[in-house]
Amino acid sequence: MRQRSKGRVGQMQSNRSNGRRTTNSTSCTYSTTDVSSRVQQRKRLFFLESMALQLFGIYFAYVLGNEVPGTSASIMQKEISSEISSLTCDIKQDLWAEYHNIFRFGNRNAASHLWATFLLERSSQMTMKQLEYMFSGFCAVSGSPVRPSDYNRYMLNLGTVLGGSRIGYMHFCCWPCVCDTQDFIRVDTKNVLTSEGVKQYHFAVIGNPCDHPEKLNEPFVQPFGYRETTLSFEAREIRCVDGKLAGATLSDHGYPIIAMFFDLPGQNPSVEGQARNMSANALLKAVESPSRRVAPQPGRVLQVSGVYVQDEYEWKEYCSQRAAAGYNSGMGEIFRKVAAISPILKESWEANAIGS
Repeated sequence: MRQRSKGRVGQMQSNRSNGRRTTNSTSCTYSTTDVSSRVQQRKRLFFLESMALQLFGIYFAYVLGNEVPGTSASIMQKEISSEISSLTCDIKQDLWAEYHNIFRFGNRNAASHLWATFLLERSSQMTMKQLEYMFSGFCAVSGSPVRPSDYNRYMLNLGTVLGGSRIGYMHFCCWPCVCDTQDFIRVDTKNVLTSEGVKQYHFAVIGNPCDHPEKLNEPFVQPFGYRETTLSFEAREIRCVDGKLAGATLSDHGYPIIAMFFDLPGQNPSVEGQARNMSANALLKAVESPSRRVAPQPGRVLQVSGVYVQDEYEWKEYCSQRAAAGYNSGMGEIFRKVAAISPILKESWEANAIGS
């Protein structure tokens, strides 16, 4: 039987291997020839994607009667050129190619903690930019592979596990993930060792579903087709070992990490205590123009702190409609059921003012 080939990140030895940190020449870097070849390949691919985004923008302009800024080929090309010039990791080859080595017991439904652990165990062999780039390659809610772009970068103001809120962004596979994130995902910190040293990152976390492992076998009805099922069937990588989520890396305060929560430059005070009172106001001020002066417009892309994002505000009405319809889009009830087993209580963080 033919052996499955491994991507180059997968060939790296884990930071935990043999109880010691390892570094070797098999990190995600290429020779000069490889880089030149891959740059041309990726430029062609991203050009096609940018054209698709333009067509999508034209569709929204026709249907909604408004322009969708930030989807032009020129904007995409600037982002792509900057990205290609500073990075030598490739999400498809170095992360997605490891799919079957990361998800060994079933599908990736609600199992993005395994993507996160795979990267964190190899963080010492990547630069900070490389690590951050690789973390943009999957959806925290669904676990789906995601190719990062302006259009799937969503700005959020999420509660932290210690109280208050933090402004940042995440890449999602589809808009319903915004709603599920607002309801269940919180932000915590963790110091991460990279090839350039240790850096404190902010991560998206959920409560530990293995606090009540029996709930994985409780039947529920999926809104798609109204069939009865269980989490142990739908999300087979959510496995519990001695009360812990198997394969999960824990944040500083003991929560499973499911993704990176990317910072928006200048949007969060450097002192955490100040962030508790200022972060919501900072975001409201930042996006007051152009999005908050008009009704929500799903699909609109705007620039905040030099980063093109979609504001969670745009999807406010869609999230309400989805809830009323029984969450019949996106992941349906799968991620929500997993995250609701042991939720991070609202009482532990200040109310998120963005959705109001």
